[in-house]
Amino acid sequence: MQAFTPKERLFAVVNKQPVDKPPCICPGGMMNMMFQDIMEKSNCLWPEAHVDPKKMADLAYALNEAGGFENYGLPFCMTVESEAMGARVNMGNLLCEPHVVDSPLSSSAQVCLLQPLDINSGRAKVVIEAIKLLNARNTGVPIIGNLTGPVSIAGTLVDMSVLLKEYLKSPAEAEKLMEFIVENLIAFGWAQIEAGADAICIAEPSGTGEILGPQRFKAFSVRYVNEVLDALSVPVKIVHICGALKSVYEIISEFHCNVFSFDSIVPVALIKKYIPEKVVMGNINTHALGTMSPEKVASLVKTAISKGIDIVAPACGLSTATPLINVQAMVTATKQKNKQLTKYPGDKNGKGYY
Repeated sequence: MQAFTPKERLFAVVNKQPVDKPPCICPGGMMNMMFQDIMEKSNCLWPEAHVDPKKMADLAYALNEAGGFENYGLPFCMTVESEAMGARVNMGNLLCEPHVVDSPLSSSAQVCLLQPLDINSGRAKVVIEAIKLLNARNTGVPIIGNLTGPVSIAGTLVDMSVLLKEYLKSPAEAEKLMEFIVENLIAFGWAQIEAGADAICIAEPSGTGEILGPQRFKAFSVRYVNEVLDALSVPVKIVHICGALKSVYEIISEFHCNVFSFDSIVPVALIKKYIPEKVVMGNINTHALGTMSPEKVASLVKTAISKGIDIVAPACGLSTATPLINVQAMVTATKQKNKQLTKYPGDKNGKGYY
């Protein structure tokens, strides 16, 4: 079989064409792909790498070069859009991602107080410039741009408990907020694509069936994610939904994505029955990636492949304490079908597995 670049392999899998092995990626965004080992190895540390486009690009590049995931994924958190619209964000530190500490609205009805996301300033501009820098390297590694899901953004602009009540009791006001968010996500998504992103991932940690219930999941998560996806033209469109999907299995097929990513609690074989038209991605347990041996990680990867996973990926965002050696084991396990895990030679310190 032909040799594939990582980008060619991802595109082929998404188009359901034969490949030499499953891609092994981590999109970034909510599904953060960075951790302390690689930050220290590359000397591109948080929080500086969140606000400096060169450090952001160099950090993503360093992980791939170290035998890590077969993509670049930007940004490394899910607060860029909320901050740009008016939320106050704590930028975190080496061990903690940026997080919203103050919501600008007390109700969806106050949507007029929000500011439009400006792609030419702030961290939105940092992400776009970092994508341009990675694209200029022309490495054959796919660049995945990220958007936080509309419901998840809404739940940071308005307290989530208030928002859930408004979805039920005053949906017209909530819909105005959602439309504002969608308009800004489309602008940010297009800017990432024009900068060189090969894929867009939308992750909804709050817009889940468990939190919303099936009716509101369809009316808010599916509806507004699809409005964003339909407005963007990019070869790979990924949607990630957190948690159990039991209450919404029959709704998942309505997402207008070609790749669906899901949590480790969801059985691969079961979700494939509900979305046979989509490529399935996941669902390697992130606790295992952070705490277990490389051999155990490799075993989880091989099990996921045997169950029918198309794209190997973490089930959610990685802890910053995740060992680089486990990420290497995850990636290189996709290259071996039934071989025993052996030493990975690429690390100068003699650490690694394949």
